[in-house]
Amino acid sequence: MNEDFTAATATAAVLVDGAGIPGAEAVCRHGVAWYAVRLGGSLLGLLSLDPDRSLTAVLAAAVEQVTAEHRDTCDVADPISPSAAVAMLRLSGDRLDHLVLGDAVLVLDRAADTPLVVTDPREVVIARSYESKLVGKAEGSEEYQRILRELRSRRNSPGGFWVAKDDPKAADEALTGSCAITDLSGAVLLSNGASRIVDRFGLTDWPGAMAVLATEGPAAVIGRVRQAEARHATAADDATVAHCTALDVA
Repeated sequence: MNEDFTAATATAAVLVDGAGIPGAEAVCRHGVAWYAVRLGGSLLGLLSLDPDRSLTAVLAAAVEQVTAEHRDTCDVADPISPSAAVAMLRLSGDRLDHLVLGDAVLVLDRAADTPLVVTDPREVVIARSYESKLVGKAEGSEEYQRILRELRSRRNSPGGFWVAKDDPKAADEALTGSCAITDLSGAVLLSNGASRIVDRFGLTDWPGAMAVLATEGPAAVIGRVRQAEARHATAADDATVAHCTALDVA
């Protein structure tokens, strides 16, 4: 099951990359895909209904809404309960506002410059520090799960990394910005499974990835990632791309 979610209106786009580890069903009966869909739908609704609210405030409100939906049935505060990385775009007059929380990737394709890549490295940096601890541990073993729980406990805490989960205050840690629409030829939101084309496998750089999107579309990006995963015997990750163009005609 794909645990990513993406959707768009004429003036906004969201991408939600759900995350969870084995055993999460014991603390949340709904699951990661449910969380991603609910959060994405809430984000898109709030972006449409209240276009003057900051993207940070929109994310905080959406996290609160979804948390309220399952607070009475699930242990939403448990470190292994579902969470998600988020990327958002919203047209606001003659500008494009953006937000990234977690390891989703947002790329602004600038007409007269190289693409501007917006990504939060904190989760990747911390996760890499645990890789050596996992070497030699059977994936389903108690020790393996203990280490993953330790990693997950670094979420939404000072010195750790930040994602959408149960605490709306995590939205304050999101990366935000704004750019004039006239400076852009397009924008793209990618889950970290799709951004592997550049940041893991190095199949191209970001200008090259934007060229692939422009000429062949998102399916070509994902197809190249899948081929690289097969060559390197790397487990496939959910890969989702939302390519936004014609920003000046919304």
